[in-house]
Amino acid sequence: MLNIANRIFDAVIVVILLGLSFVTLYPFWNSLVISFNVGSDTALGGITFWPRVFTLENYQVVFKDERLVQAFFISILRTVVGTFLSITFTAMFAYGLTKKYLIGRKLFMVMCIITMFFTGGLIPTFILIRSLHLIDTFWVLVVPGMIVVWNLIIFRTFFQELPEGLEEAAKIDGCNHIRTFFSIIVPISGPVIATLSLFTAVGLWNDWFTASIYINNPQLVPIQTLLNQIINSNAMSEQLSSAGGEASEFVRKLKGVSTKSLVMATMMVTTLPIIMVYPFLQRFFVKGVLIGSLKE
Repeated sequence: MLNIANRIFDAVIVVILLGLSFVTLYPFWNSLVISFNVGSDTALGGITFWPRVFTLENYQVVFKDERLVQAFFISILRTVVGTFLSITFTAMFAYGLTKKYLIGRKLFMVMCIITMFFTGGLIPTFILIRSLHLIDTFWVLVVPGMIVVWNLIIFRTFFQELPEGLEEAAKIDGCNHIRTFFSIIVPISGPVIATLSLFTAVGLWNDWFTASIYINNPQLVPIQTLLNQIINSNAMSEQLSSAGGEASEFVRKLKGVSTKSLVMATMMVTTLPIIMVYPFLQRFFVKGVLIGSLKE
């Protein structure tokens, strides 16, 4: 009887997990299906698991823009450089705050935490960025996010849990703070660094708002901002066409493309690259976050 009860319980758990997996994955699959379906047919509804009228026209619109390659390069460069600088400087800052002999370390921590709840606002931030001469430069996409307070707290908690004997042994060997940090602390912080690096990279990859405010040079526009412009441009063309005005050559050639189908195609273009990174860092997620957020 006990074995039968256990099997029933396991079967119920499996069914529940399969249902949760389906609910989680289906919206993404449905978006992928719609991105491969003719837009005019998608407007009729009823698209579920397979494209009803298969087409690559939606992706042709997305990749038609010659700026796409440059925008991809900017996004990749921003993600790599921004993640490296953010994790490096945030970790170094957090390591310094773990030193009890640092004067004013509690004040520094309070000041950092305040920024999590209060900001200067969009206009003061814009004035600050302009005074730093970062407008219309690549560094405006990287510098403002170099210190992430939430990551700082996780790093700080993780470093406080490390045995003090590691640093004492390094001092005996003649290591200063910088060498101790990069030679001792960083190598044993792999899980938390990998986890926070992924979170930071996802945030940088998905961010389109920063470039829309501070970037005017089309050569510095990241892929997310460019694709948002493509969607808005296509939506405007549809509105002009439906209003009875003279349709553009672009709209006449691509009658099967709708705003919804184009949105789904652009979402796939921006989402798939970062999703491909997850399997390589998945094993660090739970371990990295829990190590840095729990303290005995």
